[in-house]
Amino acid sequence: MIRAIVRKGIDRYGHAIVGFRDGWRGALENSYEELTIESTRGILPRGGTILRSSRTNPFRRDDGPARISENLATLHLDGLIAIGGEDTLGAAARLHGEDRLPVVGVPKTIDNDLGGTDMTFGFDTAVQIATEAIDRLHTTAESHNRVMIVEVMGRHAGWIALHSGLAGGADVILIPERPFDIDEVVRLIRRRHSRGRYFSIVVVAEGATPVQGTMEAVQGATDEFGHIRLGGIGQRLEREIADRTGYDARATVLGHIQRGGTPTAFDRVLATRLGLSAVDAANAGRWGVMPALHGTRIELVPLSEAVADLRTVPVEEYEAAETFFG
Repeated sequence: MIRAIVRKGIDRYGHAIVGFRDGWRGALENSYEELTIESTRGILPRGGTILRSSRTNPFRRDDGPARISENLATLHLDGLIAIGGEDTLGAAARLHGEDRLPVVGVPKTIDNDLGGTDMTFGFDTAVQIATEAIDRLHTTAESHNRVMIVEVMGRHAGWIALHSGLAGGADVILIPERPFDIDEVVRLIRRRHSRGRYFSIVVVAEGATPVQGTMEAVQGATDEFGHIRLGGIGQRLEREIADRTGYDARATVLGHIQRGGTPTAFDRVLATRLGLSAVDAANAGRWGVMPALHGTRIELVPLSEAVADLRTVPVEEYEAAETFFG
């Protein structure tokens, strides 16, 4: 992404490009570095970002938008390309809509939950990592007759759980969009045992919740964007399943493993295409837009519309996956 923006921005359009460090924190504190073709060589196969990131919300400061505008002016920047997910681009949309700042957004989140685009880059890599982990857990689950619970990322949307669960042959998939009934989970696992399959794989998104009153639901502190810090559903399922069935159950939390490592070829190409479209839009002064994947094409959509609603798993896609449960 950054490589594509820099390469085309400099070679094709003759722009000078700087990158703010640590996301919105860098834009607020004027912490930046010049990005050149030389400084961005070799980053294509690297995960993460050379600029680092943070959970900084520019609207938590009364002077946040004004500080960003002042820093853009100080550096003689024509505009800003914001790369991120729901929170990063939500802030970008507000800065453009309320404060008229020249911003282009680019959809980057492993959760795949941004509206306006068929897929965000980072998602395919996360699914591949989760699927490989599930494949490995199959071996120990089968040899030890265990129920293995695999907790993957997904706060509000269960795309990673759904796709990795389907690809990895999970026996139960639990997602945030549909509160689960622990009794139904237990029934499916017991049915497998009755059929002579003495192990099970349960894939659960970190944001999945039980039907109210059926199981303990624990919530943690909130971050700058008001999101509750998640985690722990895997361990709670481990205890519930073991207590209710008497079967040996073990939980594995993939956590930030899903966010690192070498990106897939699909994500490298998608990120490159989105970056090229973003720098084209910036060069043309088309602010307030986001390049999006529609089918096989990259098209510009209004940034405000792209962040208006989360892209969640449709009912019919989850129901299709239920064919393979139990």
